[in-house]
Amino acid sequence: MAASENRTEKYARVGSLEDLLKELNKNLAGANKKYLDDKSEKFSKVFIVGPPRSGTTLFTQWLANTGLVSYPTNLLSRFYGAPLVGAKIQQLLTDPKYNFRNEILDFNSDIDFSSENGKTKGALAPNEFWYFWRRFLPYGELDYMSPEELHKKANLSGFRDELNALANIFEKPFAMKGMIMNQSIPELNKQFDKALFIHIHRDPVFNIQSALEARKRQYGDINTWYSFKIKEYPELKNLDPLESVAGQITAINKSVEKGISGLPEHKKLVVQYEDFCKRPEYYYGLLVDKIKTHDGLSSNVAPSYQGKKSFNITNNWRIIEYNKVAAKETISKNLGH
Repeated sequence: MAASENRTEKYARVGSLEDLLKELNKNLAGANKKYLDDKSEKFSKVFIVGPPRSGTTLFTQWLANTGLVSYPTNLLSRFYGAPLVGAKIQQLLTDPKYNFRNEILDFNSDIDFSSENGKTKGALAPNEFWYFWRRFLPYGELDYMSPEELHKKANLSGFRDELNALANIFEKPFAMKGMIMNQSIPELNKQFDKALFIHIHRDPVFNIQSALEARKRQYGDINTWYSFKIKEYPELKNLDPLESVAGQITAINKSVEKGISGLPEHKKLVVQYEDFCKRPEYYYGLLVDKIKTHDGLSSNVAPSYQGKKSFNITNNWRIIEYNKVAAKETISKNLGH
């Protein structure tokens, strides 16, 4: 996610990799256009939205593991500028129907539900795919544009066409994190008849703690802003870290709630992280029903649920800089209680 580049060594970008990927994607751009012939909207697009550290990565990993959807993998993310070419290469290397005499079986297809600040391990593990999004969103100081600016400067139609073509290659609904447009959901929704927005909501006290921990892991301290620079960033960035993170999480949840409020029921789903951890199969049923509405998916086509029965809820207080009471009070103040 975008923010300051003063990352700890573990999270620092690798310059040589960045250069190689930039060169590769530039040279593949022409080939990518040739795969845009089939850009009709045949399958649902599932956008997972909500604050950072709210459980979006776990939910994305779980959803990918169900087999119900296609999704951006770590392998596909390398082709952020030519994802349609990347999808074909991924199929060639990983799809069992193209496996010739077991020549290539080296890609890790297991999803182990672990991650570090949103990053997963394994060629076929879910990727956040932010480089792909940023091709179409020319953000500046903030990771936000008003509806008028998006209309004038962004290329949402190009984003729509490539995403439709991706889903058509994989012949499944396509699910991905969409938090980069947490504050522009109506504008994103306009691009798709078959969009489904899933708002992951976590107990804000523990959401705060997790975001503070992410700051420390990525930047070595709790003072540096973590994740996308929302429209409230200028007012929040220099506050005490607890106040800053509480304001960030509150603002994002309010934006998402407002953004999905006007959508029809079949285009939105609110998932409480703690409840999801207790009964993921219940949410699988809800998702299947929503996608059925969009795609005409029959119950015998949707894979039967074979996933985990529950996940550990990581809501226990750990940080020493603040106590739980202070976090509760700060959230209440931000919510106006």
